[in-house]
Amino acid sequence: MHLILFIFSPVKSCLDELSCLLNLADIQAALYELCWQVVQGNLKLDVVVSVLGDMMVNVFYYVFSTCLLNKIKSIHQKCTNHGHFSPYFLFIPLCHPILKERLDPETLESLGLIKQAHQFNQKIVKIKTKLFYKQQKFNLLREENEGYAKLITELGQDLSGNITSHLVLESIKSLIGCFNLDPNRVLDIILEVYESRSDQDEFFLSLIKSYMCEPITLCHILGFKFKFYQEPNEETPKSLYHIAAALLHHNLIELEDLYVHLMPLDAVIVEEHKRDISEAKQIARKLVMVVLPSEKSEDREKDKEKEEEKNEKPPDNQKLGLLEALLRIGDWHHAQSIMDQMPSFYATSHKAIALALCQLVHLTVEPLYRRAGVPKGARGCVMLPLKNTRAPRPAESFEDLRRDTFSMLCYLGPHLSHDPILFAKIVRLGKAFMKEYQSDGRADVKDKMETLLSCFLSIADQVLLPSLSLMECNACMSEELWGLFKLFPYQHRYRLYGQWKNETYSSHPLLVKVKAQTVERAKYIMKRLTKENVKQSGRQIGKLSHSNPTILFDYMLSQIQWYDNLIVPVVDSLKYLTSLNYDVLAYCIIEALANPEKEKMKHDDTTISSWLQSLASLCGAVFRKYPIELAGLLQYVTNQLKAGKSFDLLILKEVVQKMAGIEITDEMTSEQLEAMTGGEQLKAEGGYFGQIRNTKKSSQRLKEALLDHELALPLCLLMAQQRNGVVFLEGGEKHLKLVGHLYDQCHDTLVQFGGFLASNLSTEDYIKRVPSIDVLCNQFHTPHDAAFFLSRPMYAHQILSKYDELKKSEKGNRQQQKAHKYVTACEQVMAPVHEAVVSLHPARVWDDLRPQFYATFWSLTMYDLAVPQAAYGREVNKLKAQIKAIEENPEIPLNKKKKEKERCTALQEKLQEEEKKQVEHVQRVLHRLKLEKDNWLLAKSTKNETITKFLQLCLFPRCIFSSIDAVYCARFVELVHQQKTPNFCTLLCYDRVFSAIIYTVASCTENESHRYGRFLCCMLETVTRWHSDRATYEKVTSLTCSLHLQHCGGRVFIYNHVLCLCFTQASVHCLETGDYTHIRNILIVLTKILPCYPKVLNLGQALECRVHKICLEEKDKRPDLYALAMGYSGRLKSQKVHMVPENEFHHKEPPARSTTPATQQNGPGSTGKPATSTSKTEEGTPEDGGERLNDKPQGTTKPVNKANSAVAKVATSNGNSALNSTKAVKERDEKEKAGKEKKEKKEKTPGSTPETKLENRREKQRDERTGKEERAAREGKEKTPKADREKLKAEEKNSKDDKAKAGNGEAVEPSREREGIKEFKSKEKGDRSAVSGSLKSPVPRSESAESERGKEICCFVLHLCSHKTNRNFGSVESVHK
Repeated sequence: MHLILFIFSPVKSCLDELSCLLNLADIQAALYELCWQVVQGNLKLDVVVSVLGDMMVNVFYYVFSTCLLNKIKSIHQKCTNHGHFSPYFLFIPLCHPILKERLDPETLESLGLIKQAHQFNQKIVKIKTKLFYKQQKFNLLREENEGYAKLITELGQDLSGNITSHLVLESIKSLIGCFNLDPNRVLDIILEVYESRSDQDEFFLSLIKSYMCEPITLCHILGFKFKFYQEPNEETPKSLYHIAAALLHHNLIELEDLYVHLMPLDAVIVEEHKRDISEAKQIARKLVMVVLPSEKSEDREKDKEKEEEKNEKPPDNQKLGLLEALLRIGDWHHAQSIMDQMPSFYATSHKAIALALCQLVHLTVEPLYRRAGVPKGARGCVMLPLKNTRAPRPAESFEDLRRDTFSMLCYLGPHLSHDPILFAKIVRLGKAFMKEYQSDGRADVKDKMETLLSCFLSIADQVLLPSLSLMECNACMSEELWGLFKLFPYQHRYRLYGQWKNETYSSHPLLVKVKAQTVERAKYIMKRLTKENVKQSGRQIGKLSHSNPTILFDYMLSQIQWYDNLIVPVVDSLKYLTSLNYDVLAYCIIEALANPEKEKMKHDDTTISSWLQSLASLCGAVFRKYPIELAGLLQYVTNQLKAGKSFDLLILKEVVQKMAGIEITDEMTSEQLEAMTGGEQLKAEGGYFGQIRNTKKSSQRLKEALLDHELALPLCLLMAQQRNGVVFLEGGEKHLKLVGHLYDQCHDTLVQFGGFLASNLSTEDYIKRVPSIDVLCNQFHTPHDAAFFLSRPMYAHQILSKYDELKKSEKGNRQQQKAHKYVTACEQVMAPVHEAVVSLHPARVWDDLRPQFYATFWSLTMYDLAVPQAAYGREVNKLKAQIKAIEENPEIPLNKKKKEKERCTALQEKLQEEEKKQVEHVQRVLHRLKLEKDNWLLAKSTKNETITKFLQLCLFPRCIFSSIDAVYCARFVELVHQQKTPNFCTLLCYDRVFSAIIYTVASCTENESHRYGRFLCCMLETVTRWHSDRATYEKVTSLTCSLHLQHCGGRVFIYNHVLCLCFTQASVHCLETGDYTHIRNILIVLTKILPCYPKVLNLGQALECRVHKICLEEKDKRPDLYALAMGYSGRLKSQKVHMVPENEFHHKEPPARSTTPATQQNGPGSTGKPATSTSKTEEGTPEDGGERLNDKPQGTTKPVNKANSAVAKVATSNGNSALNSTKAVKERDEKEKAGKEKKEKKEKTPGSTPETKLENRREKQRDERTGKEERAAREGKEKTPKADREKLKAEEKNSKDDKAKAGNGEAVEPSREREGIKEFKSKEKGDRSAVSGSLKSPVPRSESAESERGKEICCFVLHLCSHKTNRNFGSVESVHK
């Protein structure tokens, strides 16, 4: 019983477990469904019965065996624990298979189910290997080729019909099921067929998307395909790249999963990029370095080895191939991800990728380009968009460019050069945007437009300019790019050029090589550039500059800074440049000027560096000849002035001189200076050293640049302020010579620039920009001379405008009416100026000078005071001669002859018309001054104080302002005298000007010394003219008593002599100080006044001695002083022939001679009626000499006639004996007769030239010296030893008595005059030479002559003292000195 229970207990438990495992409801539902299918007829009854039977058997067996085995185990365990017999072994046959599955081999071996556990284990391993690791052969192509063949046929069929990927997929599934094909192998075959039919993207992508189960599986299969082509000599097909790109684009695989299967690694790519850069830099270094021949051969061998290594084909860069395929289909997102993994511009450095990206950009910008970028008349080729809907959307507006286009261009970088058409499209889109940007002023879109502007600037910096560097000689692209760049402000352009020049060329290996090649080519051209081959070299420079202008110009400018003789050929060779290149040249020049590494002074710190002077000359020449924008250069000079740096004013000076034709120099000849006092046409024709032509366009460009950028007035004010800044701000640390040079440069540039503005700006523009005089001086702190210099043209414009307005309003052609209207116009215009100038000076100034006088002096010019008729005549004669030469020249073609003749005729007519206008203008001005002069000077103080204020506030500041102003000041003083101006002391003015020049000369700069010397020369010419001719002097003194000096013995000899002595003393003092400024300035002044001083031989000898000493001392110390001294010494020696002894310079008119003895003429019983003929002859001689002097040009006037002075000398030295005087008269008559005969011969001689005139003058001087020597020899023979000497003494005594008696009838001298005479006689011997060195006359003088001259000097001094001149001449001896 127990046994039965034991047996059936597992069955019961088995059934219980079966009921637990299987839900009864589920079993019922399944059986019901199965029976229902049989009833329906869908399944056969026999089949269902067999299935149910097998199922019931298998399930029951498995459950029963498992339950039984578990029960047996538990029973066996209990029996073993209690020591009972276990029934385990009775049931082993019942569950044999289950035991082998559940029990370990050792237990099975102990139960006897297996023989050996070891063999059983080996058998298990073999079964598992066969089951899990051994591939079945049933699904290989060679085994089951029918299934795969059907698969390939199915995929390769014609897809143009109604065949869809869904139908093909069902067929593939059938083939897989029928032939038991491997699904992965089927996917591989699908990819293979897709690769061969890559044009059927839509079909295969849909098929793969439906077939594929996991993306990673597809990615592994693709990776296996790419790995197959990674061998050294294998090439990955483009079709494989295409299907990989298509799968990536449709997100069927992930880029990260596929990227790891591609070669080469990213680290290898980075190393390759670094290697390319180092090789490019090495190539550039070799091109710059000087290589020896031995080193060259070694380098060639290395280059050959490298070329051989390159010839070995490396494996394909599969990443770049995939990138190209992605770009071709328009997948910018994945392409951008790949490029981000690589170095900058590495991917696009490969031409295929660059072209693919360019094509994508083409498609992106096409709609916007067709709408806004296509120029008028251009058709172009319309590009069809991509069929891919996932590609970047085309841009319809400028805002859409920010979406993808700008980023694509930035990745493209310099390799846009591969597609010039796209380059032009981007540039034209930029131009269209800039026009819209400049015209659209809406506030709501301002931020967007500013953002787009910055984007276009970035594209220009990173893409356009670098791409231009890689284009070879493409002038069209350069001009196209300038069309965009000229719309940018010059600040943006110059920043782009700076980035291009200094940073772009180091960003890519290819650009490094291009830079080195450009430098090498530039060296080659510059070495061979000469004046003869300018055209050929210019073409080469033009070709090279189209692509890389910054590198070329940088090298050219470095050469010009070293060799200034290259300036002319370089400027001529630049005519083949494009507009962009000219703008780049302007930037390169400014950058070279602003180079902080270069010193703008030489090592001696006294002169400006030669490189700066060379660049300044280049600026003037280049900006004049070519249409280059000037704004940047002018702003640079303005910024330098703001910073207190005046070196760069040299640039502005050169630019204005070359572009406007306005020269500033103190070395003008008298003819040039005379021409500068005329109109603008006369200035251009005769006022400058070089004939200035064709400056109309260049001066117009300069004017427009100044007005457009509002730089005209700021530059003037900064220069005016910088003059004092040079001295007080910059001058502390600099050498005095350099400070003076900078001051002169600043001042000269101000004068030049102001002259340019006055002559080129219209009246409205000038008045609009120049403020009133009080604003200039009080608010802008402009010095008064500069303020009036700037305001002077404005006053002239306003007066002329007002005058024209009055003429139109009131009809009247009479000259008097016109003059009255002109005076009215002047009063209306100048009245506010008179009120404004009151605030410029303290109130006590106006006690003596009226504001009207002050404003009149500063507002007039030489154009207002005199007409240079001689200068107009010279220029007209030159033009007539030029016309005649053109007519007589047979080589000139007729057309050219006609044009040249028309040009000369037109100029001639312009000059004549200009002269006529100036004559009328001067007449009006003089009439105005005549009406005003009574109210000029108030004289509330002494005349001395009035003259002091006039000199301090008017004369001295203006006479050193410019050469024209120096002449103007001298002419104005003379005009004030001629106008009989009340309360103006002419003599006192001249005295104050000439008496104390040491401090004035010492305080001048070099150029101011030139102008001051010219002023003194003009003043001396006036005094010399009065001294040389009695009639002239009497005419002058008859105008007014303001001269305060009567005719002492008939001439102004004494006053002129005092001036000469003062000059000599001051000059010797300055020469002996040893100070550089004193010596330089006095030498310059002496050189300028050389035509008028010295005229006395002993003074000239004293100066010559001191100058010779300077030459010896300064020869090795200060070469510039040595050069000045040598130059003056040579000119002084050449003037010796015109000098006269002191007694001849001071000779008085000899008394009237007749045939009667001398005792009768001078005695008390004489009738006093001299011979008429003799007196006429005596009086006519000096007058004739004066007329001859007046005929000569200024600066060459000779005060006395040498023949007459010789006669006077004989008369005075021999006691006026009748015999000697008669002989002298006869000799003089004979010489005059001979001179007249010579003159008549010369007049009869045709074709007299300046050379013949000079030769005649030299012959005349030789004849006069010969006659003088003969007379001296004759006089020596006639003298007797003792008796004659006593006789002569007696005669001299008688003459003294006669003079004393004659003096009794005149007014008695005051006591102070007698005391002065006594003092003079007592100290005459001891104090005769005040200046260093002997000033004694080499010719002996009679005692009577000396005493007479002493009287005259004393009279002169006492006259000065009596009129309260307050000028301390010291004692009478100092005057004599």
